[in-house]
Amino acid sequence: MNDIIRTENLTKHYGDVHAVSDLSINVRKGEIYGFLGLNGAGKTTTIRMLLGMIRPTSGTAFIKGIKVYADNTELWKSIGSLVEIPYSYPELTVRENLEIIRRLRFLPDKSSIDQIIDQLQLGPYTNRKAKNLSLGNAQRLGLAKALIHHPEILVLDEPTNGLDPAGIFEIREMLSDLAINHGVSIFISSHILGEISRFATRIGIIHQGKLIQEVNTNDLDKLSRKRLLINSNNINAASLILSQKGFTVNETNDGFLEIKDEEAITRPDRIATLLVNASCPPTLLQVEEEDLETYFLRTIEMSGGVK
Repeated sequence: MNDIIRTENLTKHYGDVHAVSDLSINVRKGEIYGFLGLNGAGKTTTIRMLLGMIRPTSGTAFIKGIKVYADNTELWKSIGSLVEIPYSYPELTVRENLEIIRRLRFLPDKSSIDQIIDQLQLGPYTNRKAKNLSLGNAQRLGLAKALIHHPEILVLDEPTNGLDPAGIFEIREMLSDLAINHGVSIFISSHILGEISRFATRIGIIHQGKLIQEVNTNDLDKLSRKRLLINSNNINAASLILSQKGFTVNETNDGFLEIKDEEAITRPDRIATLLVNASCPPTLLQVEEEDLETYFLRTIEMSGGVK
């Protein structure tokens, strides 16, 4: 096994509140693990336990095969993290904040500050006080702190919070490069589901503190629901024609015909030809595929979470 992050029945209770229950996950070297869940699902609590910031009620977290505990300072040398709000020294500038982190990390090369400023595109804000940064640039500063020592593991809680679409794209490309070309293992929580699906290699869905599903992103296409929507000037005739040809046809609430047969979804042109030859040409022929957000919400609903 090449697990960089591993948990075994990780659990955290606050009185009667079960924030995380029996969570068992693993993140491999060079993998981007997307940890998805609604607000209050247990994402941040999990991350805090992974980083030794809070003690689990029961269960264990391991980083590189070593049990996580707060005093293991050697372990934190290989980890970069961003948890919830990217805290900084508000009265100090961006550069001064990074200089403090450089010293705390015992980094001898002062040029590491300029390198990370360039990497996170913080150049125009170098001498701006942290308290005067926008939310997006404060997030960039938090990421700069997490990355300045070139960690082999990144644990990030909502790292694109406050960023515009261009900024989200830049962070996505940067994280993908770190994982693919530098072997960095990344554990990233987010509620921006469509964004995570574009670069995560594996996704875990947590709801009410429990892991309800894990899936490789390559398999999402097989799991996502697909359908062919059809409309015609004579909808009843179209339905009869398609049913007689062996297709399972349903009518949607919008008055369209819906077919979920794989043959129809993969070759809608055949459906068009069939209807045209029967003198009932379609006015709409559209393949719809469930995106990650819809799949995510459906998965939670099936677990009894969202009504």
